[in-house]
Amino acid sequence: MLLTLAVTSFQADRAQLWRDELATWSAVSRPLGDLLRMIGNIDGVSSPYYLLMHGWVRIFGDSVLSLRLPTILCMTGAAGLTAVLGQRLFGTRTGLIAGLLFAVVPSTSRYAQEARSYAFATLFAVLSTLLLVRAVRRPTWTNWAGYALALLGLGLAHLVAVLLLAGHAAAIVLAWRATGDRRLPTRWLVVLVAALLALVPLAVLGQGQRDQQLDWVDAPGLRELPGVPGSIVQAGTVGGLLLGLAAVAAFSRGRRGAALGLCVLLPVVLLFLGGLVTPLWVPRYLVFTVPFSCVLAASVLAPLKLPWALLIVLVTGLLGSPEQAGLRRTHEWPRSAPIDYRGAAEIIRANQEPGDGIVYSPRTGWKFLDIATAYHLGEDRPLDVLATRDQIRRADLWASECAQPAGCLASVDRVWLLVVGEKADPLRGLPVPKADALRTGFTTSRVWTPPGLTVALLTRSTG
Repeated sequence: MLLTLAVTSFQADRAQLWRDELATWSAVSRPLGDLLRMIGNIDGVSSPYYLLMHGWVRIFGDSVLSLRLPTILCMTGAAGLTAVLGQRLFGTRTGLIAGLLFAVVPSTSRYAQEARSYAFATLFAVLSTLLLVRAVRRPTWTNWAGYALALLGLGLAHLVAVLLLAGHAAAIVLAWRATGDRRLPTRWLVVLVAALLALVPLAVLGQGQRDQQLDWVDAPGLRELPGVPGSIVQAGTVGGLLLGLAAVAAFSRGRRGAALGLCVLLPVVLLFLGGLVTPLWVPRYLVFTVPFSCVLAASVLAPLKLPWALLIVLVTGLLGSPEQAGLRRTHEWPRSAPIDYRGAAEIIRANQEPGDGIVYSPRTGWKFLDIATAYHLGEDRPLDVLATRDQIRRADLWASECAQPAGCLASVDRVWLLVVGEKADPLRGLPVPKADALRTGFTTSRVWTPPGLTVALLTRSTG
């Protein structure tokens, strides 16, 4: 846990908030009533996380580090639970190595330094599995109740993470066949039904928002499968190494190895199959499986002399070091294509004058240029001159713009234009009414191109 805390805290606020985290900030910084209205329209499945973070930012503020600290703590807790799970299943040395592996794989840092709920899902995935192990060994209703609460936490953290239940079902079947205890499947099903019933309202809310929430997700293809381990772990070489060691353990460590292997495999298969019929295939949703891969890999390394096993852990960390460095520069993908929202905001801050307006493009989609500007400039940002209804009034993550841009622009003499992409002509590619209004009424005075963006200052034409 100390190693994980040290690794995930290192440069935790260096990479600026990216679009998903900007959505988090936009949601949790609203008054509670406005937040509740928003989650009725968009991001309803994230409502438990948003409500938690709403209270958090009221106490600790909304700096980058503050927004990411809860997920850092969750990954730290997940590391400790991973070590305990390894110890319970395969022995103390396996637990030690598993926890250390989990600390150094890039995905642990990536989602610890992400103001979203993936780290919470990872924590509850390991906790629920650990409590399942305890309930199987001592099948009291108290132990089953603890497991049920952990499952509820898992679903509240991320609904897709309940795919882990397929692995748990396989573990129950294997335990039943090994022990002959008929109470195991019966009690597990009772607990399962109770937990899933509690999650039904959240699932219904998410189902109604699915088309808008996941309109950017494409159906998966078989050619994507070889890259899944690297996508989940955030490093191809590390993903391949973990997959190889985990596969060996799944086939050689008996019932426990097989059960844990299915906790990794079945969620991947089910998400892939689900993605063929509905937009769901997002590999990062499967980050909760990484601790189980680490335990399996550690069970293969544990028979080695401890210095050799620790050397392999170190090598794993070194193999992932380029990705570790990259994710601390930017959370965008690919890492070579950052979007410097903060740099654009600083350009505007240094050069704006009272009465300036600002125009954004695109206004739809998931880049959130206006939210980024609001985060970095606050009340000092220029007037959003084309906005007729902002995100709070619309109760979602986007603003509505006036249908006649020329009329809305009449009140300002200087306009900032912030667009996605680095462009020599900042007006090129804008929607026609917006571009025509700016070309007719304004002259481009200066253009800056911070990474991934173009910032232009336009002044009213005098001719």
